[in-house]
Amino acid sequence: MMQGVSVSSLAASAKGGSCGALAMLRSDPRLLHKAHTNSLTEGPFLWHQCARTLFPTNSTRARRMGSRVKATWLFKGNGKEVDPNTERSESANDDILIFFFQLDLQTRIQYALNMEEYDAAQQLRNKLAEIETEIIKQQEAKRGSSKSDAQDKAINLLRLRADLQKAIESENYAVAAELRDEVSKLEAESLAASAKALAYQNVQYAFRLGQKVRHKVFGYRAVICGMDPVCCESSSWMVIAHVDKLLQGPNQPFYQVLVDVHADPNLLVAYVPEENLLANDQPDKDRFDHPYISFLFYGMDTAGDFIPIKQLREKFSRPRYEVPVDMHDEDGEDNA
Repeated sequence: MMQGVSVSSLAASAKGGSCGALAMLRSDPRLLHKAHTNSLTEGPFLWHQCARTLFPTNSTRARRMGSRVKATWLFKGNGKEVDPNTERSESANDDILIFFFQLDLQTRIQYALNMEEYDAAQQLRNKLAEIETEIIKQQEAKRGSSKSDAQDKAINLLRLRADLQKAIESENYAVAAELRDEVSKLEAESLAASAKALAYQNVQYAFRLGQKVRHKVFGYRAVICGMDPVCCESSSWMVIAHVDKLLQGPNQPFYQVLVDVHADPNLLVAYVPEENLLANDQPDKDRFDHPYISFLFYGMDTAGDFIPIKQLREKFSRPRYEVPVDMHDEDGEDNA
């Protein structure tokens, strides 16, 4: 059992390649031999090897592609260069890698049970439970103003107002002035918390998991792999990404997107506001390459979008999407 887990250490482990184990075990059943079972509880395989196998971004071709993208996407606006890398998100990337890590642990547990290695399976269960507990804590800290947080602020506001009234009645005006300032500050925080909690409850997403989209500003193709009702990035990231310049600011859905490596082999994962994304007018069946695609999606549907794995849909509480039965391709054949 692990002696304490943090999300940052999990991300590091995932970057080290826990999904590599998942890929290897899926592709080669011979690795399920009992002699390999002990490795299920040991250190993860190398993720970067897995990524290089799926798409070797360090090739000469990729370097040329990166230079071409840089020359195309960096343009002047109000005297400043606008760069798609401002929307690059390490936290979104870490979130995906940790998700891989969870999938890998679940797979290792099942294989350990198949091999009747019950002690190893229990160790893995304990590790998975500890990881999931830490992830929940991290998500709560990241997203902050939940319904319970809004309720807590409202209760504190009532208490402060009562204290303020008592201070005024006792003519303790110095204390009353301090309490008045606290009440004003808490009122603003309570309003923001209530608005954020309401956004979480009533969010309507314009895009769905696996949908192919295009960036309205930078033009690159991408696939939706996650979403938040509001911007959940750090304040420093918001400054770099110029979130304050957006028409709807941070209080709109933000999406984790996988960027087509043919557009930019280095961007990989971006965190994009809903107002900066466009749906395709016509089905996009062109090739789309990204090292994470095979782990997050089963494949493409008949309309050209990707089909998210069940665990990904459950993570974001999204329903299964069915291609409309009246969708036809250009030659008139039914795409359903």
